[in-house]
Amino acid sequence: MTRVKPLTPVALVTDHTVYACVMGSRAFGLATESSDTDRRGVYVAPTPLFWGFDKPPPHVEGPAEEQFSWELERFCELALRGNPNILECLHSPLVEHADDTGRELLALREAFLSRRVHETYAGYAAGQRRKFAADVRAHGTPRRWKPVMHALRLLMCGRDLLRTGSLVLDVGDMREPLLAVRRGEVPWPEAEAWLDRLTEEAGEAARTSPLPEEPDHARVEDFLIRIRRASAGAG
Repeated sequence: MTRVKPLTPVALVTDHTVYACVMGSRAFGLATESSDTDRRGVYVAPTPLFWGFDKPPPHVEGPAEEQFSWELERFCELALRGNPNILECLHSPLVEHADDTGRELLALREAFLSRRVHETYAGYAAGQRRKFAADVRAHGTPRRWKPVMHALRLLMCGRDLLRTGSLVLDVGDMREPLLAVRRGEVPWPEAEAWLDRLTEEAGEAARTSPLPEEPDHARVEDFLIRIRRASAGAG
């Protein structure tokens, strides 16, 4: 068997991306004139690259600024765990590229959803709140308000996902209240009370959520195996 020459990380992204979207504030409806354009993507490393000792990277940063991509298997693993960043990539309203495999992946996005999102969404927000609390103890207020805004947005998104079973990224009519937090116009006690209320509402939603207890692991794995086999045959 001929040894397969490894591809550079840049080549994996430029030549093997199956799905690409815009994330961050632009996808959330929170962009301002100074907002960056955060691009995220999924690439499928050719199957023969996994046969040697030097495996393809599970993710690649770049090549453009504010660009980050995951190899399909890693992306699916994280999505099945309920990782908010990954799940939200699959629901971005700003899709820039999707080939046949990418469209299959999008068609699977409901299979990744489960009540696990309560733990992951609330867990991320709780981690951020510990940082805010440390800032408040040291300085009387959070040093940066943008993470406070995003913690609020994340809790809103997770709460509504648990309530409805659907993941919607755009904040709609909450744009201005959230941007007021980002500008530091909302006193910390008020922002903290808002975080407390959203955390409680997310917990209540989790108890009656229409989402299944676990994601559809078998369906996702079947998809991954089919893509790997097709790639092996193409090689």
